[in-house]
Amino acid sequence: MILHITSKQEWLESQTRGEYLAPSLETEGFIHCSTEKQVLHVANAFYRGRTDLVLLMLDEAKLKPELKWEAPAGPPAAGISESDLFPHIFGPINLTAVASVLRFEPDSAQGTFSLPPALPPSDHR
Repeated sequence: MILHITSKQEWLESQTRGEYLAPSLETEGFIHCSTEKQVLHVANAFYRGRTDLVLLMLDEAKLKPELKWEAPAGPPAAGISESDLFPHIFGPINLTAVASVLRFEPDSAQGTFSLPPALPPSDHR
């Protein structure tokens, strides 16, 4: 499984549209995703304090668009090195690849995130 952080609103819109489109697909040509190991670093670096988020769990085998493992697109977040490869999806995400959607809200007054308890343990990258 790979993970993608998005807003509840963007997720609701994707269900109406029939596919998930992230703003980065238009601006950068791909959708940023993370592994379980990477997602907290990304969340705490770029989404700190946001209370409107969900975490999409994506089944790589069911993705229709191309998936590439690449170096960080920008400066790496704290705890991430430039040698870490991130999953990038090069097209709209088909909803059949979304295995589950988890609430993803900060769990402290500082707005930092922890992994949702519903996230099954994995040994992926």
